[in-house]
Amino acid sequence: MIRDEYYAGFIQKKPAWMEAFGALKARITAFVVDYIAISYLIVIVAYCTTELSGYQGSFFPLPWWIFLIVVGELVVLWETFGISLGMRAAGIRLRTEDGSTVPFRRGIIRYLAWHISALPVIGCLAILWNRDRLSWHDRMSGTKIEKQRETYKTRITWYKSSQGITTALLVFFTLLAGVFITEINLHTLFTGASKTGRLWKALFTPDWAILGEGINLLIVTIFMALMATLFAIVFAVPLSFLAARNLMHGFIGRSVYIVVRIAMSITRSIEPIIWAIIFVVWVRLGTFPGVLALFVHSIADLTKLYSERLESIDPGPVEAIRATGANNLQVILYGIVPQIVNPYLSFTIYRWDINVRMATIIGIVGGGGIGQLLYHYTRHWKWHAAGTLMLLIILTVWAIDYLSSRLRESLE
Repeated sequence: MIRDEYYAGFIQKKPAWMEAFGALKARITAFVVDYIAISYLIVIVAYCTTELSGYQGSFFPLPWWIFLIVVGELVVLWETFGISLGMRAAGIRLRTEDGSTVPFRRGIIRYLAWHISALPVIGCLAILWNRDRLSWHDRMSGTKIEKQRETYKTRITWYKSSQGITTALLVFFTLLAGVFITEINLHTLFTGASKTGRLWKALFTPDWAILGEGINLLIVTIFMALMATLFAIVFAVPLSFLAARNLMHGFIGRSVYIVVRIAMSITRSIEPIIWAIIFVVWVRLGTFPGVLALFVHSIADLTKLYSERLESIDPGPVEAIRATGANNLQVILYGIVPQIVNPYLSFTIYRWDINVRMATIIGIVGGGGIGQLLYHYTRHWKWHAAGTLMLLIILTVWAIDYLSSRLRESLE
């Protein structure tokens, strides 16, 4: 029989050091999550209250060290007398030694003992060397933190639980703060609509004299997206194998996996328009910097999509082919590739669809294509000409979206 309640549901008993660190990790996870949640709630409530009252001073005058202490006290109270968000996230509960709900008296003892047990951090470290995995303040109060059992997973109406009320408050005040921060003004939105009448009239009366030039630039834009996507595939396919956790084993493999993932995350976080500015400075104005910007961003995006598909492949065919004595290349060709061909093609078509739309944006910074001319017309308030180009872009995006969706359906 497994002694520790943290792993009561496990069939095999884990080593003692794994049990100890698992118990400590659960406590730390719960405390950190609750600390962040309460800190955020206090700050966001203070901000919203200040905005509603019209107060012009600092919305949070409390000294930071007092704030940190108060939040810590609230976290301990929450985890002692209720089921907190952190405890829910870590899958743990506070119970007495016999498994029943902690009575109020023992809760008070635990809360006070948390302050006097030679600092809570040191008290929690006792988990690592005590056989019963109890911290000092839990030992003093006759309580214990244990893994959530199925019997504890009872359905409780959200407004009857502390975690439900806290979640509701977090959502409500986050939305309220979002209204203040983004300066949403519905009155201005509806009363100022008439000011745009002139623009709409110009946009819906296109200047057909520039239709030929617009079509030529639209073709350039489509090929910019196409070339960027095709070049990106060449790099993204091999990189996706290096960025798949289930294929990279050992110290070297895991190191390569981490490096590739971090590099792709950084590259993907930089918007194509920023890459376009960099390449415009690098290789001058024209369509080439636009292709390079889309190319770089597409590599990162496709690598992520491809690698996530690789991580979800069925391991059965791979193990079966490896059991026949096949080498790594044969395992990839016959066990992995058949599972990823259609998803890879679907992701590629979707990325090309995205690149067509992005190509019209990067033209703003000199990346070439129809977007560059569109920006020129809008900047000089030539809305009739801009309406012609926008109509061409809308029709093209709609056609490509329809075509790509049909192609993706045929591949699924």
